[in-house]
Amino acid sequence: MTISSSLHAGVSGLAANAARLASISDNIANSGTYGYKRLNTDFESMVINQARGTGVYASGGVRTLTTRLVDEKGGLVSSSHSLDIAVSGRGMLPVIPSVYLDGGLGNQPMMMTPTGSFRPDANGVLKTDSGLVLLGWPALADGTIPLNARDSVAGLQPVVLNHHQTSGDPTTRMHLGINLPAGATRPGAAGLPETTAIEYFGNLGASESLHITFVPVPSTGPLPSNSWTMEIRDSAMDPAVNLIGSYEMVFDDSQTYGGTLQSVTVLSGGGYDPATGELALNVQGGPIAVSIGRLGDPNGLTQLEASFAPTNIAKNGSPVGNFSTVEIDEHGMLRVTYDTGFTRTIAQIPLVDVPNLNGLIALDSQTYQVSAQSGSFFLWDAGDGPTGAVVGYARENSTTDVAHELTDLIQTQRAYSSNAKVIQTVDEMLQETTNIKR
Repeated sequence: MTISSSLHAGVSGLAANAARLASISDNIANSGTYGYKRLNTDFESMVINQARGTGVYASGGVRTLTTRLVDEKGGLVSSSHSLDIAVSGRGMLPVIPSVYLDGGLGNQPMMMTPTGSFRPDANGVLKTDSGLVLLGWPALADGTIPLNARDSVAGLQPVVLNHHQTSGDPTTRMHLGINLPAGATRPGAAGLPETTAIEYFGNLGASESLHITFVPVPSTGPLPSNSWTMEIRDSAMDPAVNLIGSYEMVFDDSQTYGGTLQSVTVLSGGGYDPATGELALNVQGGPIAVSIGRLGDPNGLTQLEASFAPTNIAKNGSPVGNFSTVEIDEHGMLRVTYDTGFTRTIAQIPLVDVPNLNGLIALDSQTYQVSAQSGSFFLWDAGDGPTGAVVGYARENSTTDVAHELTDLIQTQRAYSSNAKVIQTVDEMLQETTNIKR
C-alpha cells in the first residue's frame, strides 16, 4: 500500500511539474506581448492518512493551483501614435470583439484589456488588428458627456473617428477690453463717436461682426459727464433691425477707481450682470455672453486720458475646419483638433475595475471577462476612485521576467526528473516484490 502510494505521489509530481512547465512556457512565449499578464503556478500538498502512531504512512502527493496575476502592472513603453493607449495604475479599457457588434452591447458581458493599439477602420470605428473595438461614452454636440450608468454596458458605444470630418465652433463668449478717451466727455468737446467691429463665428461657421459704437454724452456743466452710450449691432441681421443692445455707461473719476465702470444702465437688449460683468446678447445664431468688466474692474471697458484703443479683445469659436489630429488625455477624454485650432471632445473612455482582478476570466488577445470570482464591474472616470490615468502614446509591456522564468524552468526540469526517478525506483521495488513469489 505504501509503495503504491509512492507511485501515485510520483505521478502527481510529474503532472504538477508538467503544469508548471506549461505556465512557464506561456510566460516566456509572451514575454514580448503587450499587456500580457504572467501565470503563476503554486504547489499544494495532499495528505491522505493523518493517523498518528499507526506506523503506516500513505503519501498523498501534490496538486497545482495556476493563477493569472492580472493585478500586476507591466512597465509603460512610449510609442509614436496617439491612439496607442495604456493605463498608468489600476483599471482597464472597455472593449468588445468586432464580431459581437451586430448583436448589441446590452447582451454581452463586460470585456476589458489593459492596453491596445487602436486605429480607425473603413467606417471610422477604433479597433485593434485583432478586432477589439474600443468602447466609450459619446459626447454631445457641445462636447459634454451625458450622465451614464456606471454598472452597465448599456451606455457604452463603439468609438467612431471620421478623418474626413469638418466642424465649426460658434462663438459663445467674448471679452471687450477697450479704452475710451476721457477728453471726449469734457465741456465743449466735439463729442465724436468711436466705432469698432469685432468678428464672431456663427453656428454654421460663417464669419460675422458685432459693430460697436461708443457715443460720448455731452457735458451739461463745468465737469466732464464721464458718460457714454454704447450701441451694438449684428451684421448677420437686417440693418433695419440689427440693434441688439444699447447701454448707458458712467465711468468713475475717483482716485481709487478712476477710469473704471461706475454704473451700467440697460436702454435696450440683453441685461448686464454686475457679478460677472457680462452682457447677455442675442445675435442671429443665438446667445453670446460679452464681458465688459465688473464695476471697478480695470480689465474691461475703461475711460482714461488716452486715445480710443481696443487693447484686449478675446473670443472663443472658430471657422469651419478640417480634421487634423486626435489625442486622449489622462481623464480618458478623446479630443479631435481641427486645422483652425478648434478642439472638440468626441467621447470619454471610462476605466473598468472589479474587486478581484485575479478572478477575471482570461481570453485571447489580452482580454478579460468578469466572472463570479472577480465580482461586479464598475465604470470609473480615469483618476477617480482606485483607478489610474489613461496614457496615450504608450503601451503596457508584458509582466514576464524572462530571467526569473528561466530559473523556474531549470528547477522544474530537475523536479520533473526527480519525480520520474521516484517512479522508476517504485517500479524496481515492485519488480523485486514480484520476484519473491518465484
